[in-house]
Amino acid sequence: MIVTLPDLIRNSAEKTPDNIAIFYKDEAVTYKELYKKIAELGQRFLAMGLKEQDRAAIYLPNSFDAALSCFAAAYAGIVFVPINPSLKSEQVRHILTDCNVRLMITSPSRLLALNKKDILIEKSLCIGKEFDGFQEDGRGFKKPCVLSKDDIAAIFYTSGSTGSPKGVVLSHDNMVQGALSVASYLRHSPDDRILSILPFSFDAGFSQLTTVFAVGASVVIMNYLMPSDVLKMSLKHRVTGITLVPPLWIKLSTLEWSQEISKNIRYIATTGGRMPVQITKKLSKKLPTSDIYLMYGLTEAFRSTYLDPKEIKTRPTSIGKAIPQADIYILRADGKICKAGEVGELVHAGVLVSKGYWGNKAKTDEKFKTLPRISFPERCSEIAVWSGDMVKRDKEGFLYFVGRTDEMIKTSGYRVSPTEVEEIMISSGYIVEAVAVGVSNDELGQVIHAAVSAKKGEGECFQEAELLKYCRENMPNYMVPKKIIQTSIFHNPNGKIDRKATSDKMMSLL
Repeated sequence: MIVTLPDLIRNSAEKTPDNIAIFYKDEAVTYKELYKKIAELGQRFLAMGLKEQDRAAIYLPNSFDAALSCFAAAYAGIVFVPINPSLKSEQVRHILTDCNVRLMITSPSRLLALNKKDILIEKSLCIGKEFDGFQEDGRGFKKPCVLSKDDIAAIFYTSGSTGSPKGVVLSHDNMVQGALSVASYLRHSPDDRILSILPFSFDAGFSQLTTVFAVGASVVIMNYLMPSDVLKMSLKHRVTGITLVPPLWIKLSTLEWSQEISKNIRYIATTGGRMPVQITKKLSKKLPTSDIYLMYGLTEAFRSTYLDPKEIKTRPTSIGKAIPQADIYILRADGKICKAGEVGELVHAGVLVSKGYWGNKAKTDEKFKTLPRISFPERCSEIAVWSGDMVKRDKEGFLYFVGRTDEMIKTSGYRVSPTEVEEIMISSGYIVEAVAVGVSNDELGQVIHAAVSAKKGEGECFQEAELLKYCRENMPNYMVPKKIIQTSIFHNPNGKIDRKATSDKMMSLL
């Protein structure tokens, strides 16, 4: 019976113990070996004094040890918190502090960088330089707690429309049912070899592990370097499935896919933003026998919809219909269900809805609400998540993305809070105010442009190069503004920044 995340691996270890679970570099680890390693590392966590539902952060690039750490923490009843390896010290500090992380699992170089920034970590466990195992002094064994499906398994941090990233709390049941759902519509089987490139801190990236383990298939873990490396890895391991964000697919669509590679690829999928129709067409020509899945989701409810590959040619701009075990509704502001063609907010209900935001009741209550009685009289006590995405439905029930209800920027597959970008820029000391906006871009979905107001008296002496240097040192690359324009920052009568007026002025200067 599969109840918790480790049960996915245990179940496959019992059914197909000698199947390869993970390929990483020159390693090939079977399900039997993987479950043994998970149990051993989970015991080591407990020997270090960690207790049920303590938080353990994993701050590593995609690797065997990163995957092992997540599932070992879950085995021990510890909540794992995967941190995007591209995040810089201040973003890491926020996450560690926000959910009171007790254990940091990272590399020596990353730990040293955090120590230099005076980021306090109660316990740390480092990966050896050759990724040959963990180095720590804990000894002794304790019996892991008995977990239930409703226990917290993980916290995934995602940006909101304002302020710092929020921690989405996911139960074991959320993640297990999500894995079973996606594995079913992607038709995963033990014969599949799925390529894992997206970071494990991204729910779609971690899904590459869980959907594979759910059926006893194999996952090929790699760190993305160049587009050509994806093809090389696909050829080497006879990869059958690849899921990426649109910006990566755009790059890969320019390459030549050999017949030897394409004949093995059963499907490709996209998530994390809208796929340009012309790119879908290019990939269809390069991979004529492969299915293409267009997927939509939000961290707060894992995945929500997918477009059946059979509909790609006739509905290339649709985000499809609800995935198995998800209830998807399009609601008006008054709570009534929208008619065909009417634009409303996508609301997700069902078993995949997460437990809200860690330690942030106000934000949780804002986004996680009971279904409106006016449309759901028998389910009005059930919690659903309001996505913030405006969509519409055609007469056949297929959904289409229209826009956002907030000011979130979606770039390179990431959701970026404009407020977070602005706060980091202002902390440089070079400017006093900033407004960050997303500008449509065919490759990245959106790129970030920023309007800034320099310190009084500096006038023409404002140094864009210095501010950009500061941004690169304190932000992951996808957050760094592509253009910075010095201009007036407009305010409304209440003294708050008028984002629209400032954005309009900035766009007129581009």
